[in-house]
Amino acid sequence: MKYAKISIIIEKANPPFFLGSQLRGAFGYALKRVVCINPSFKCDECFAKENCLYYQFYEEKNVYHKFRFDYELGKSYYDFSIYLFDDSVSKLPYVVSALYQMITKIGFGKDRKTYTKFDMFVNDSSVFKNGEITLPIDYEKEFNIDTFSPNISVRFVTPLRLKKNNRFIRDEELDIEDLINSIYQRKQKLEGKELKKLDFEPKGNIIKKELKFLDLSRYSNRQKTKLKIGGLMGKIDIKDIDGKSYKLLKLGEIVGVGKQTVFGLGKIEITDEK
Repeated sequence: MKYAKISIIIEKANPPFFLGSQLRGAFGYALKRVVCINPSFKCDECFAKENCLYYQFYEEKNVYHKFRFDYELGKSYYDFSIYLFDDSVSKLPYVVSALYQMITKIGFGKDRKTYTKFDMFVNDSSVFKNGEITLPIDYEKEFNIDTFSPNISVRFVTPLRLKKNNRFIRDEELDIEDLINSIYQRKQKLEGKELKKLDFEPKGNIIKKELKFLDLSRYSNRQKTKLKIGGLMGKIDIKDIDGKSYKLLKLGEIVGVGKQTVFGLGKIEITDEK
């Protein structure tokens, strides 16, 4: 799995509790300004849409969009990242340009608050200094994990929206296979492969669950209404997990889990336990 990570920190700011809608909306507007070559600014029947990053990220239907936002809820300042996956990694300069436009020209929220002082990182290396951006020559990373622990905890940092039996899980019925399947299928789709069933049986025992359902909503400009996007938060402790499952869960830290990952949902963190 190829990926890259761009991170932004704006310390003197007052972001909303849930960043997802604000970030996705402002970034989409900025990205369209950066990459659109159609004078009408409309995607319908555009001659260039098949090669347009904005179309791929925002307008293309029935696909896994090859990016996601990453952050924690309720921070007192802006601290967020955007992950790019597979062939979208090569478009990183356009994404960086759009983020710069978003922060300095377009702004956040209803008052369009802009900022001139901020930090920007690509794969955790600083790229913004004295008002100028300098990108590394090589910014493509390959997911690889050479550690293993049979006992772990999985923390759901932002709401997990995962379907089981055609409905979203709202309680402690969540199990290991639900998580592993979601990450496995997401990996296949992000790499442009056809969906296949999990090729092994996950092993491990959940010995403790501390889960709650957090209600969240976002306003959809397209549908002109509020949409519910709540999900599970908390953590689970797992004992005697197998190596393949461990590796996929670690991949889940990068690609996210479940639905609405482009809004920053489905962020997980894995902690090795003794």
